[in-house]
Amino acid sequence: MPCAMDLPSTPDELAAQHGDSAALKELLKDPSRWHSIPLLNYTPLHKLKDQTLVRFRGMIQDMMDPEIYLERYELKSPDGSKRLQDGKYRDCLKLATGEEIDYHAEGNVHGERRTMFVISVPGLNDWSKDHEKQCCPQIELVPLVQSPSSAKKRTLDGGQDAMEVDGAGETTVKRPCLKDMQTDDEPAAASNPSVLGSEYLLNSPLPGRPSMACMVKVYEEFDTYQLNSLVDFVGFLSVDSSLDFATLDVGDCENLSELQAAHPSPFLIPRLHAFGVQMLPHANPLMDLSLRQPTEPSEEAYPSQLAVHKDLRMLLKLCLFDDDLAAEYLLSHLISSVYSRSEMQSIGKFALNLCNMPKECQAYSTSLYDILKLLLPASHYLPMTLETLNTVSFAPKKDYETNKLVSGVLQLAPHTHLVLDETRLQQGKLEANGVHAVQHLAHLINNQELKCDFQYYQIDYHANIPILVLSEGRSMLPSDFIMPINADAKAVELFEESLKAAHHYLQPARLHQFRKYLTTARISSFSVSEEHTEMIQQDFVDMRKANSKSNADDLHGLLVLSRLLGIARGRDTLDKETWQLATEFEAKRRQRLQSLPKAALTRN
Repeated sequence: MPCAMDLPSTPDELAAQHGDSAALKELLKDPSRWHSIPLLNYTPLHKLKDQTLVRFRGMIQDMMDPEIYLERYELKSPDGSKRLQDGKYRDCLKLATGEEIDYHAEGNVHGERRTMFVISVPGLNDWSKDHEKQCCPQIELVPLVQSPSSAKKRTLDGGQDAMEVDGAGETTVKRPCLKDMQTDDEPAAASNPSVLGSEYLLNSPLPGRPSMACMVKVYEEFDTYQLNSLVDFVGFLSVDSSLDFATLDVGDCENLSELQAAHPSPFLIPRLHAFGVQMLPHANPLMDLSLRQPTEPSEEAYPSQLAVHKDLRMLLKLCLFDDDLAAEYLLSHLISSVYSRSEMQSIGKFALNLCNMPKECQAYSTSLYDILKLLLPASHYLPMTLETLNTVSFAPKKDYETNKLVSGVLQLAPHTHLVLDETRLQQGKLEANGVHAVQHLAHLINNQELKCDFQYYQIDYHANIPILVLSEGRSMLPSDFIMPINADAKAVELFEESLKAAHHYLQPARLHQFRKYLTTARISSFSVSEEHTEMIQQDFVDMRKANSKSNADDLHGLLVLSRLLGIARGRDTLDKETWQLATEFEAKRRQRLQSLPKAALTRN
């Protein structure tokens, strides 16, 4: 099985070769070192051995309680000799036949580690998955080494150290389990009954698009990990069957639910002991150097950013009934990102409400989303039906019975585009859950914060989820920009043909360009010089004179729009031309808003 050159392939090699973790971290700064490490997201477990080197990419969905473990411990042999054994990066303590652990030895060292419950990126689109899978090294079939059926384990009250005891290929000595105490007359099913279903244990925010889960144990820099952030871990796989709740001696344990949640089957939710990590700035696999990318044309073969921008804008115009202004705003939305935060604002967000959709095009929302998901690495379409609002869990909620943060559909990774289809909303009663759903959505749109319900209190976590609302009239939800579509009559009539043309236009090479362009634009930096700051201030004074209703929110909207228009055109600083373009677009958009019902104009 291939593994990265100079990287340790087992915990023992890591202990022997890299006592100083700084040298190992330096190795991992080279993205090519990650290329040949099996990606657990796409490699079946039956092809991997316990303790082998793997990596896992995903979103931190939950953070579990700290765990104290034996980092180094002393072993006594029957002949009286003693030796030290390293216990880091293991779930099971390693000892040979006849050896015993001296839990009171002065040489024992206890350490602390944290477990991150990581799930594969929720809402990752098919093309992203296919590309990641294509970048995976091919693994030959290796029989999975499981613990012998005669393995013994320690009981739950056997000390503070949350580790098993393992002979690791010598003679296994583990704590006694229920099935080991069975008599010949007892059925094999006497192991602990499962009290939690696999769907609950996997905890996917989007049940219709289930994620894979992995419990990742980290050993340092605990404060650098944040809920919902994107990470790529490298470490040692741990799938010893003794970790399964079904094999534990539960004794008089009163809360079996919490015990099973903490010890799910490792073949459902494998463990990974991480010694390397990279924080991912985005989910686009095309631009991740740690993945072995297929051979691509040279940079000279690619069109300029301005040319790609022109082509993409033309595509969006085609999908928006030949509305060029709406295409500009949708493109700005697609590259938007929260780039700064103050006490009162999340700066850079661009929640867009596309409204005034032609009623003749019944399936327009899903057809538009079918195009968008081909362009975006991660996205999710949510029909805003009464059933969805009244029954679906939107925000994460702490379950104290299992000590898990149960996910909701809004617990998404940064830059996951959420498309809310309000055209599906029918008249009816909005129940308590539906009211809370609308409140959670409004809070996310206004503040780019996700409320997590801990029952006795709530905590806001930073989010960066671009939200697009599709509606016939003005949405019931707040937004940063309302854009009424000015549909061309001929374009409405030829809507289905236009969509076919759009899909035909999206050939693989062009899709590749658009996907890289959108991600590059989203993470680009942009600045405003002092000279242009003075120009903006003077323009705002003139705006206030012309319209006394203009306020700081209008100025903020102009700044965000001009930034995105500049980035879309390949610029890294604001110039007069881009600023004037933004003011022109805003004037046209506001003119369109006048045609909407007065009762709908509570926000702009």
